[in-house]
Amino acid sequence: MSVFRKGKIWYIDYYVAGRRRREAVGASRKMADKVHAKRLSQLAEGRFLDIQTQSKSTFNELARLYMEYAKTNKRSWERDQYSLMHLSTKFGGKRLSEITPILIEEYKAERLRAVKPATLNREMNCLKHMFTKAIQWDKIGVSPAASVKLMRVNNVRVRFLSREECQVLYNACSVQLRPIVLFALHTGMRRGEILSLAWEDVNLDRRLIRVMHTKNGEPRDIPMSEEVFQLLRELEVCGTQVFTRPGGQAIRDLRTGFTNALKRAGITNFRFHDLRHTFASHLVMNGVDLLTVKELLGHKSIDMTLRYSHLSASHKHKAVDSLKLFDRHYLDTWSPEQIKKKKLSACGTIDAEVVKLVDALRSGRSTRKGVGVRVPPSALTKLHPI
Repeated sequence: MSVFRKGKIWYIDYYVAGRRRREAVGASRKMADKVHAKRLSQLAEGRFLDIQTQSKSTFNELARLYMEYAKTNKRSWERDQYSLMHLSTKFGGKRLSEITPILIEEYKAERLRAVKPATLNREMNCLKHMFTKAIQWDKIGVSPAASVKLMRVNNVRVRFLSREECQVLYNACSVQLRPIVLFALHTGMRRGEILSLAWEDVNLDRRLIRVMHTKNGEPRDIPMSEEVFQLLRELEVCGTQVFTRPGGQAIRDLRTGFTNALKRAGITNFRFHDLRHTFASHLVMNGVDLLTVKELLGHKSIDMTLRYSHLSASHKHKAVDSLKLFDRHYLDTWSPEQIKKKKLSACGTIDAEVVKLVDALRSGRSTRKGVGVRVPPSALTKLHPI
């Protein structure tokens, strides 16, 4: 199965140091055969072994080629550009053959003193992908980052605002930022989805928002709340995008304005993305099922939505308590004799005959064989109300 096809694409398989590698070539079987033969030739020449020939390409050259590729093929190319800015401080100017797994581990240790593991992982993913492309572009034979492991990260973070905090944050925002924050809190859309939202994707008649540029690549529909509907009706149209600067220019970043608003509101440990968590958390606390929340957030898997499940615990208790299948007396398993004994124990020193007479009174019988019965009031007050 060294050359095979899946759908319309031909792939090749080969082994390097006992590990299988797979490459997608294209729609041509003849090209797949040529690439496969070339890889086998490279293996025979030792390009994938420790005695590989020294590459003359430098990291800076590869970074330039990679950014050209990223700008054409990746929506997240700006994130790659930011990662390369930091990677270049360690690897810039070095030949690709001089970059070793040990050197990459040194970078990890140094970088962890300044950033969190999640940020480091993004930079490592960028570096790994760069070397993968370098192999495809015949710049190197094997990736020095292949054996470098990513950091363990706990992504289950749910930080959300209370209703009171939402109002405080909204009041602390600038005039330009307020509609964006309100929109985020009522739609749960990501920052990139909000800033790229176009008027052509807003249907005021149907009160529906069509999110086209999503993280998983699949469009989704979000119904408008009354607040969002009124906001979009009153918003001034200044270009093709919904949220723009006063002159119609696209908004590229919200970091500075949002950070200043948080400071004025006195809210700490909070990011713009947590507005999305706030949206989902309040939906769950209001009794909305997790499948509906999953569809509104655009999660591909329910596993991502389950992080909010603990917020519905109190509502689960209310749901169970609301279940009334039987009247209470159907659930009473006490026998008549047990009930009588319970009454007697509750009466204390009251005579058993008094209890019988009280039962007769409660059942509507005020006499016994025509003889009037008189029960002391003190006896009635001592009876346990069963």
